[in-house]
Amino acid sequence: MANKFIVATAPHMHSPESTQSLMRHVLIALVPAFAVSAVVYGLDAFRVTAIAVASCVAVEFLIQKFLFGGKQTVSNLSAVVTGVLLAFNLPADIAWWIVVIGAVVAIGVAKMTFGGLGRNPFNPALVGRVFLLIAYPVQMTSFPKPVHPDYIDAFAGATPLAALKSKAIAAGDANLLDMLSGMMPGSMGEIAAAALLAGGIYMIWRKVITWHIPVAVLGSMAAFAFFVALLQGGVSALLYELPAFHLLAGGAMLGAIFMATDYVTSPMTPKGMIIYGIGIGVITMIIRLWGAYPEGMSFAILLMNAVAPLINKYVKPRRFGMMTKK
Repeated sequence: MANKFIVATAPHMHSPESTQSLMRHVLIALVPAFAVSAVVYGLDAFRVTAIAVASCVAVEFLIQKFLFGGKQTVSNLSAVVTGVLLAFNLPADIAWWIVVIGAVVAIGVAKMTFGGLGRNPFNPALVGRVFLLIAYPVQMTSFPKPVHPDYIDAFAGATPLAALKSKAIAAGDANLLDMLSGMMPGSMGEIAAAALLAGGIYMIWRKVITWHIPVAVLGSMAAFAFFVALLQGGVSALLYELPAFHLLAGGAMLGAIFMATDYVTSPMTPKGMIIYGIGIGVITMIIRLWGAYPEGMSFAILLMNAVAPLINKYVKPRRFGMMTKK
């Protein structure tokens, strides 16, 4: 017979996209936020990002060469993405050796220990950030001031979340336009919500990610803040200001769009993604409002990374041809 049916093992569906092309799209999506960081923090933004990327690539290359053997994996750009995301979670003036330690933990411990890309249960960049936050709390919570005449009086060097936690300001005191544009202290990649949103729209357009996780994370955070303001007897202005403040402050946008959507550590089904995203949003707000840390996004994502396998186990699409129960 000229035509034969060939039965092969999975996968049966193929895509022109590769790991390298997906990571390239993520890097393109991160360019607007990096540009804002470069404008606000100057050469320090380039310094921290370059050290983080070079360290992550070097650690993965050395582990692959001397421990794993086989084909090098640095060409798939995943180590570069991890390096950029790690840099985005650090203060712009942090010491170079702390950046290197973060890269070693992110790649060497959180990624390559488990076998490399596709096998790590936790987001590597966030593991590196949380390790540095615990090991070097002073350096990780000291942020350089952006040069902006209106911001200094409002925040006095603290991040908006830290100022709110210490009751130095109220949510209504923050300039939401400044928070959108990046004129506030914080980690390099957290300060410009508008730039991060632009990157998220690009990734959704290129079908690198879907809307489910970012919308679930941000929507649950906004709803949580709204009901907290309502229970506290907030006036109509506060019902708008508190949710808007929490969506624009800290790592909300960076975490929801770029960290929580990591293919390896997030659920596979749309329904599972929504459950996962809601869990991240709720845990983040609980930590922000009543926890010891002013920010909770990193901890929330890592906790839900641990829950993702359970979500995948119990939230599954209906099998093709399966009869539904009456």
